[in-house]
Amino acid sequence: MAKILITGAAGFIGSHTTDLLLSEGHTVVGVDNFRSGHRRNLAAALTSAAFRLVEADVSAESVLAQLVATETPDAIIHLAALVSVQDSMENPELNYRLNVLATHRVAEAARESGVKRLVFASSAAVYGDATELPIREASTTRPISPYGGAKLASEALLLAHGAAFGSVVRCQRYFNVFGPRQDPASPYSGVISIFAQRFRDGQGVTIFGDGQQTRDFISVHDVARANALAATGEGVASGIANICTGRSTSLLEVAAVFGRHYPAATAPTLAPPRPGDIIHSRGDATRAGQELGFTARWPVDEGLAELIKLG
Repeated sequence: MAKILITGAAGFIGSHTTDLLLSEGHTVVGVDNFRSGHRRNLAAALTSAAFRLVEADVSAESVLAQLVATETPDAIIHLAALVSVQDSMENPELNYRLNVLATHRVAEAARESGVKRLVFASSAAVYGDATELPIREASTTRPISPYGGAKLASEALLLAHGAAFGSVVRCQRYFNVFGPRQDPASPYSGVISIFAQRFRDGQGVTIFGDGQQTRDFISVHDVARANALAATGEGVASGIANICTGRSTSLLEVAAVFGRHYPAATAPTLAPPRPGDIIHSRGDATRAGQELGFTARWPVDEGLAELIKLG
C-alpha cells in the first residue's frame, strides 16, 4: 500500500479521491486551505486512522516543501486550484498564484524530497473551442481563458520536471465532471449540479440554446478511480490523458432524466444561446484505457439517479 498526499483534498474531486484511496487500503495526507473545499466533504475520511488533514495554502513558499519532506509520500495528487474560469478572468494574478505558482511549488517539493510520481488535475479547458470531435490529446490546444492557459502551462512545467528529474507525471484532462458534493453555488459548478438543486427546490430550469448542445459528462466516481490508477498503478509512465467517457449527452437528455424523477416539474425553459458557449464537446478516451487501464463505468443516467437519491 502507498502513502498519497492530495492537495485540494476537501474539494469535490479531492474528497472522492481521498475516500477511494482509503477504501483501497492506502494512507492519505490531505492538504486544503478551504478556499473552495469543505470540511464536511471529508466527514468519512476524518474517521480513518489512515488519514491526516493539514490546513495549508500550497502556493505559500516552503509550506508544501516542508510537509512533503516530513511525510515522504510515494505520490502526490495535485488537485488544489482556482477552479473558476470567471475568477481567472477577473483576477489573472490570483489565477497565476493558485494555478501556476502552486504547481511550481508542488513540482519543487516533489523534486527536493524525491517523490517519484505526481498526478495533476488538468482540464479539457486546454483545448478551448475545439471543433473536431472527438477531442484527442493530440488535438490543438488553444485555451480561451487564463484558467485554461494556466492548466496548459502547468502540464508543460510538470512534464519537464518529470523528464529532467526522473519522476512519473500524469496530467489528467478532466471533461465535465458531476456527482455528489459538487457545490451548485460555486461559480464553476457544472450544469448538472445546478439542475439538481433547482429540481430539488421545485424550480424550473433554463437551458440557453435549443438544448441539443452536448457534453461528455463523467461521474466523479470514475474520475477518482482514474486518479487512483494514475497514482498507484503498476507500470505507469508519464503522459497526458483525457479523463472522459467518450460519449455525448445533450442537455435535453439530462433534463429528461431529472423529469422522470420529478414528474411534477415544469418543462425546461429555452433561452437564447449565450455568446461563446461551446455547442458540442466529446473526448476520446482511448489513451486513458491504454496507459492507465481506465474506462469509465458510470452511465450518465445512473450517476444522475445517485445524485437525485442523495438529495
